[in-house]
Amino acid sequence: MDVLLSFLNSLPGAAGQGLIWGVMAIGVYITYRILDVADLTVDGSLATGGAVCALLISLGVNPWLALLAAVLSGMAAGLVTGLLHTVCGIPAILSGILTQLALYSINLRVMAIGDAAAKTKSTLAVSVDRHGLLVSSRYIREAGLSNPLLLLAALVAVVIGVLYWFFGTEQGSALRATGSNPHMARAQGINTSWSKVLGLVVSNALVALSGALLAQYQGSATIDMGRGAIVIGLAAVIIGEVLLGGVFINFALKLLAAVIGAVIYYAVITLVLRLGLETTDLKLLTALVVALFLTIPYWKGKYFSKAAGSGKKEESAHA
Repeated sequence: MDVLLSFLNSLPGAAGQGLIWGVMAIGVYITYRILDVADLTVDGSLATGGAVCALLISLGVNPWLALLAAVLSGMAAGLVTGLLHTVCGIPAILSGILTQLALYSINLRVMAIGDAAAKTKSTLAVSVDRHGLLVSSRYIREAGLSNPLLLLAALVAVVIGVLYWFFGTEQGSALRATGSNPHMARAQGINTSWSKVLGLVVSNALVALSGALLAQYQGSATIDMGRGAIVIGLAAVIIGEVLLGGVFINFALKLLAAVIGAVIYYAVITLVLRLGLETTDLKLLTALVVALFLTIPYWKGKYFSKAAGSGKKEESAHA
């Protein structure tokens, strides 16, 4: 009973984390599902967004402007990955790894800006008492406008709405065509290299936005805050597809499914922690969750469809 009460008390925090990581999951969805590109930049660009946002807020910059700067930094990271892939001919997965490695050093130096005593810094704190943060976990259980869930839900709705509009435009349709069939897209006169770069820019902009929100929410930016982000993003996307894919057919709803998947993921993580799992085992749990939800569609298509098909054949034979 105590475990259940503790879990219910932790649900608002899980929802807040889920909404923040849901924005990142949408970015992963763009590269993983729409563009069909394996992008590992996200582990670095999420930390970059958090580092840039925390730095500017600590220097007295308006949080909204800090959020915008974080998005621009994510776009720059995605641009580098895209150029390495399209201009330099490096495979997408290696391009992402190279950018991610470079961002590790860059993030250390970004968080040390303004500190004469340090050339690099692995943690940069921002206090809700001294800075006007947009979201903070301190108010997650309050019933007023200061509750971060309200702003996070609004931001998620805006992100989904803007992306729904964008992917309905000519450029957005070209991006989707590039991911679906690049050879046919090129035959139709689409610059697939530009589309890939654009997709990576948009994706990492969302990932950096998520990092900026996360830094404010938890009160600090850390060099390792993006470690394993790609796996969490994939988990959110896959959970949303497996549980809601048959119902959420509209494109906007598919993006929403990724966000719901992130919320469910963090609710499950919270429950497991309340049951006594060590935090050091979370990466193992995440890997198992992703493997399970990747396996379910495969088994469903391989075994259950065959069973249904054999049943129809028997009916037709008796007829």
